[in-house]
Amino acid sequence: MSTALLIIFGVIIFSGLVGIYAGRNLKMNLENWTVGGRKFGIILIWLLMAGEIYTTFTFLGASGWAYSKGAPSFYILIYGALAYTLSFFILPKLWRIGKKYGLHTQPDYFIHRYNSRLLGVLVALIGVFSIVPYLQLQLQGLGFIVKVASNGTVRSELAILISFVLTCVFVYTSGLRGAAWVSVIKDTLMIAAVCVVGFGVPLIYFGSYSKMLEVLMEKMPEHLVFPGAAPHMGVWWVMSTILLTSLGFYMWPHVFGSAFSAKSDKVIKRNAIIMPFYQIPILLIFMVGFTAVLVIPGLENGDLAFLSLVNKTYPSWFMGFIGAAGAVTAMVPAAILVLFASTLLSKNVYKAGFDPGADDEKVMRLSRFMVIVIMTVSLIFALFMPNELVNLLILGYDGVCQFFPGVVFGLFWKRASKSAVMAGLLAGIVMVGVLILSGNDPFLGLNAGFIGLILNVVVTVAITLVKKK
Repeated sequence: MSTALLIIFGVIIFSGLVGIYAGRNLKMNLENWTVGGRKFGIILIWLLMAGEIYTTFTFLGASGWAYSKGAPSFYILIYGALAYTLSFFILPKLWRIGKKYGLHTQPDYFIHRYNSRLLGVLVALIGVFSIVPYLQLQLQGLGFIVKVASNGTVRSELAILISFVLTCVFVYTSGLRGAAWVSVIKDTLMIAAVCVVGFGVPLIYFGSYSKMLEVLMEKMPEHLVFPGAAPHMGVWWVMSTILLTSLGFYMWPHVFGSAFSAKSDKVIKRNAIIMPFYQIPILLIFMVGFTAVLVIPGLENGDLAFLSLVNKTYPSWFMGFIGAAGAVTAMVPAAILVLFASTLLSKNVYKAGFDPGADDEKVMRLSRFMVIVIMTVSLIFALFMPNELVNLLILGYDGVCQFFPGVVFGLFWKRASKSAVMAGLLAGIVMVGVLILSGNDPFLGLNAGFIGLILNVVVTVAITLVKKK
């Protein structure tokens, strides 16, 4: 285990240093901090967006749901492909608007399109509250990785604290450019790890994929049929969750804002075409989860299925490689999440709401301070309020998906007004909150976030049509 831990901590520290080095000789103004100077080409954009999309959720959450819930986990494989198709039509138009008017964040777009600082503040606050559970997911996942890699001899809190410090430092010094550089390391390690394990473990234990699936259907025939091992997650839940997450995919503030970092709208279109290749590793991760439920049944925490099977199957040094890949897979999204969350609070809450005359230098200083604040809040949640990784992600999607009507109507419907969009947004958020807090998620078999989105669209359209008359 000492070899595994040496590899894990070595890669974590090396990645942190690369992130810090990325900001050398670069004047760190607000433009470079948030959107990398709008200079990223197709390769860096592809790696950056994959870096913020494929996270510890991919490593641990997807395999965990394949292990513990079965068929409902297939929604993960579907929604990404739908989202990439949608991005081909939406993101290039957003990029052109961002370039023309110097936009940096998602609330910047709402403020510009609807001429409402209040709407921008509301969008920023909802975005930050949605980002915190996603950031918690990254820190929690990293703790799982180190705990399993060390057979429990190293507490997960130590790894979380080390990652916390390094992520804060390279975000503070290098901004989005640092995250983009580290994403190159992250994607290389992640793809290699997933391919070796995803192709390897079904062959090692069963000789082929088909044999593994035959055994699974023989021993657990209900596992691959809806609702699998989760009675409340039937076909309607899966369909509504696919729609919710595919529409909300690019509504995350950090993903939305990263589109502004491309050097042209053509780069965004090409990225939409090649991004579906990243769905292939997720399929392999499902195979690991299905193999684990047969080989090591009875795990208390399904999120540990991937790492537990690797620990059982491969030598300790390889566990170190897997752990290192998973650790960097947590650090890159965490960096991008905290960067955009801090910018939302400083530029779109503080400046837009309280100090419109604040210059970029003042906003930049406040953003760097908020990095520490937001990471600390997420650290506290990760240490003291753990939750299932997939549930944390879906909770965030419930919030950010409510931005979809405002973004799309703003692009393609000239009559959409700030009062209609704000009323729809508030209606959707309130509905989601009521359903979740009252224990009615799912409601009538549907995802609570999807019900909130439907209400959001209805209210927005109704008010717009009434005002038109």
